[in-house]
Amino acid sequence: MSLDSTPTRPHERLAAELAEDLTGVNTLIRARMASEHAPRIPEVTAHLVEAGGKRLRPMLTLAAARLMGYEGEYHLNLAAAVEFIHTATLLHDDVVDESKQRRGRPTANLLWDNTSSVLVGDYLFARSFQLMVETGSMRVLDILANAAATIAEGEVLQLTASRNLSVTAQTYETIARGKTAALFSAATRAGGVIAGATAEEEEALFVYGDALGLAFQIADDLLDYEGDEGIGKNRGDDFREGKMTLPVIRAVAASDAAERDFWRRTIGRGRVEEGDLEEALRLFAAHGTLQAAREDALRWSATAKEALAVLPDGPLRQMLADLADYVVARLN
Repeated sequence: MSLDSTPTRPHERLAAELAEDLTGVNTLIRARMASEHAPRIPEVTAHLVEAGGKRLRPMLTLAAARLMGYEGEYHLNLAAAVEFIHTATLLHDDVVDESKQRRGRPTANLLWDNTSSVLVGDYLFARSFQLMVETGSMRVLDILANAAATIAEGEVLQLTASRNLSVTAQTYETIARGKTAALFSAATRAGGVIAGATAEEEEALFVYGDALGLAFQIADDLLDYEGDEGIGKNRGDDFREGKMTLPVIRAVAASDAAERDFWRRTIGRGRVEEGDLEEALRLFAAHGTLQAAREDALRWSATAKEALAVLPDGPLRQMLADLADYVVARLN
């Protein structure tokens, strides 16, 4: 989901608060994406890493560490590792999805080739684990390694769920955790662990990241049907690609025979005709599925904010709470 660039946005306030740490992370990223023998690696990596991403995931790691009073340097390693994992998954996703644009620019697989994107993604995964190992913490290595496995598992599950009308809301949640929430929750949890958080605080940071990620993903899916063309998504792309997001899953579950034939043709077989998006929107309205998904996103946002209650009070905690509100704000 694209986050707006107005200076008062929560992620921008967070970036200003963490400016010195973010400078350190960016320096570390540039150093570690270098390759002595394969210049294509930094070329491909820089194309995506420096394309204007908000560094939201590494900021979550930095914020969690600082919130828990960390004064060392290893949170920079973890934040860079999180960004490398995220970048690697984007490189791989664009190959799988045959994407041609990412963050408003041609994708790496389009500018170079699929092989380069896959191999550079693999390189970044390896670099991320080197950064983790340098912290000397088996606990953070375990957290981020599990997240990497969950991300891959979620991507494979999404592949099998595409155009499958029997997919349930529970399966969707598993996919959303893999696509988004797993790295959010690993980012926040790892930041707390490196800072010596208690078991209760570590769990709170995990719940915050998990709930924030789920709210983020549901909102992103809703914007495919409700957003305007200026938010970085083309309206109806998920529908045309046969993605089983929450509005579709619930509309299929509530459909009568004629409606199910519509979903079987459009989503199941990929035969989308003129006026089908409008018909899908009509069915969503008839069954209240967009509103139900919106309520899910708002509920996860509330869960994220509630989790922060056991953590130290202060500006960083408030910024994290504001971020949870912001990821669903455009659904109102």
